[in-house]
Amino acid sequence: MSITIDGKELEFTPGQTVYEVAKANGIYIPVLCHHEQLKPVGACRVCVVEVEKARSLIASCAMPAENAMVVHTNTERVLQARKLAVELLMTQGHHNCITCESSGDCVLQDLAYSLGVESPRFPEPAEVKAFEQANEMIVRDMNKCVLCGLCVRACNEIQVNQVLDYTGRGPTAAVGPAFGLLYENSECVFCGECVRVCPVGALFEKQGRFQGRASDLEKVRTTCAYCGVGCQMDINVKNGKIVKITTPREDAPAPNYGSLCIKGRFGYDFEGHADRLTTPLIRKNGELKEASWDEAILYIADKLNTIKQESGPDSIAGLASARVTNEENYLFQKFLRAVIGTNNVDHCARL
Repeated sequence: MSITIDGKELEFTPGQTVYEVAKANGIYIPVLCHHEQLKPVGACRVCVVEVEKARSLIASCAMPAENAMVVHTNTERVLQARKLAVELLMTQGHHNCITCESSGDCVLQDLAYSLGVESPRFPEPAEVKAFEQANEMIVRDMNKCVLCGLCVRACNEIQVNQVLDYTGRGPTAAVGPAFGLLYENSECVFCGECVRVCPVGALFEKQGRFQGRASDLEKVRTTCAYCGVGCQMDINVKNGKIVKITTPREDAPAPNYGSLCIKGRFGYDFEGHADRLTTPLIRKNGELKEASWDEAILYIADKLNTIKQESGPDSIAGLASARVTNEENYLFQKFLRAVIGTNNVDHCARL
């Protein structure tokens, strides 16, 4: 089956949307409310295209491709419709890019620039809402929310926490926990999925605020050390300091595909904490003293050997950690069983 987009005849698989076919073939169609891991809804109308013989413009992210369909993505009619949609989104709240944490990494900002929107023709609402920042992890600035629903759908479809939804109608419409509760008073588990998918500056990480914008930060891909799943994440570094943890909004790698738990996304301040141990400690005369790794290993080996000789191998037990690799955990249990001679070995993930 084939479809023609901007004069190019393209093959597609039944079930693909017009947007998916275009993206797979390098044809750019802007999106704001769309996410590859979520069901398409066509809410923002930024992705509209013109289809020959169709009466109105269609949302390409939600329209299934059909055989012999002829699509135009950059006609004057399409560009004017997208521009109007972006203007309406901009005037829905207060988008102050000067102090916005997402400046330089904002889908709405990029769309306004690419479409040449100098200033919206419609007035902004009079009310300026206060930040919601009582918790230590997520700040909500509802002045910048464009009601795209990505946070709602990500919470319900990806994480299945079902904490967020729409509240109110018309000008009072908003997204958030039921009954207008704050995050910290709801059943939110602070996984940060809503922060990841937010295309504007309505949701951002509290610890990383004013620590650096996207262009100031170096992203280093690494594996989360909190458990053995192997979640991939990007450490955002500025001047040798971890500023925040992010994951790609789309095209995120396995096994977590961009999702993290509360520890993986927000629990990184231990890295530079003043109380963090950086050298082994050995207790001498009742006091902990710094030692070299060779000294510490020899000390442990001597103590284990003494206990084994005096009380037998079953007097020794080992507790493995979820914060090391599977290979290290295998070696640990092998050491307990084959070297020490005991089966008294367990893993902290079972506790």
